[in-house]
Amino acid sequence: MRPLEPLRAPVDPVVALQRITWLLERQRERSCRVEAFRKAARAATALGADAVAERAADGSLPQVEHIGTTTARVLVEAVNGQVPDYLARLQEQPDPFPPQEAAALVSELRGDLHAHTDWSDGGASIDEMAAAAAAMGYAWLAITDHSPRLTVAHGLTAERLTDQMAQIAQWNTTRRNSGHQTLRLLTGIEVDILDDGALDQSDDLLAELDVVTASVHSKLRMEHDAMTARLVAAASDPRVNVLGHYTGRRVLTGRGHRPPSTFDAEAVFRACAAHGTAVEINSRPERVDPPDELITMARDLGCLFAIDSDAHAPGQLPFSVLGAQRAAQHRIAPDRIVTTWSVERMLAWTG
Repeated sequence: MRPLEPLRAPVDPVVALQRITWLLERQRERSCRVEAFRKAARAATALGADAVAERAADGSLPQVEHIGTTTARVLVEAVNGQVPDYLARLQEQPDPFPPQEAAALVSELRGDLHAHTDWSDGGASIDEMAAAAAAMGYAWLAITDHSPRLTVAHGLTAERLTDQMAQIAQWNTTRRNSGHQTLRLLTGIEVDILDDGALDQSDDLLAELDVVTASVHSKLRMEHDAMTARLVAAASDPRVNVLGHYTGRRVLTGRGHRPPSTFDAEAVFRACAAHGTAVEINSRPERVDPPDELITMARDLGCLFAIDSDAHAPGQLPFSVLGAQRAAQHRIAPDRIVTTWSVERMLAWTG
């Protein structure tokens, strides 16, 4: 993984709009502003490069649906061979997630096992998430949209998951045949852990996926022993590769705050270690999950780890820097972090 390098002139007009959305997301800007640029990028893509250039020359870009005054100016400046002013200003802003003492570990990250797209509750397409991961120097990215029970997040039915798997296979084939294969997409899911520890998707489909990340999204206040049994069952399930944001906590103040679930963490981590299930270090700033003392416990019990962004948009993939900082602080050896592994080694582990 590497920081996004600033774009230099000349810049493809659509790429300029796309990069602006990523940088706005990285800065945690309002979603309405981000979506304005994303919709403009999609509209420009639909127009095609020649039509964009023609409309840039005659000043008619703002007449196109989803292209406004600001986004039209970005397109015009890019067509004219400039780095658009709006993009230049964003690129000059300091990195909100500087690696600091974790720089060496950040440079070793090769992929992410927890990322969402607009197939569920993410904000961007598979293509755009892949483009951002490739721009960061990743070798692979797992697409892990939600499972059916999480209807509020538009979780994927078996039919929709099957369709997504086919699209990812086509993406990999097309990229490889075009000679531009710098990233491999992996099929995956963030599957809900049901109340009894069972998984919210069919056995056959789970067996076909490259990666299964399992998380709890409901009944987070379940009684201690029941939650322990629930998590131990998931961690022990041979189909599960990663145990995701397992305390469920949110460290925000006010209405966004949520205390961690209560369970026997040692029992859960012993199950992870025994079954080769990676303990997720969820890098979302509002989660910071698990707490420091649980990272220490999992480390000392011999667990593997996955530093994951839990990104719901391309500009959130760099959240992984925050997880790397925590792993470095706890002196976790890079070889125990599966997201530093090559795709071949990682797939041998998940397979």
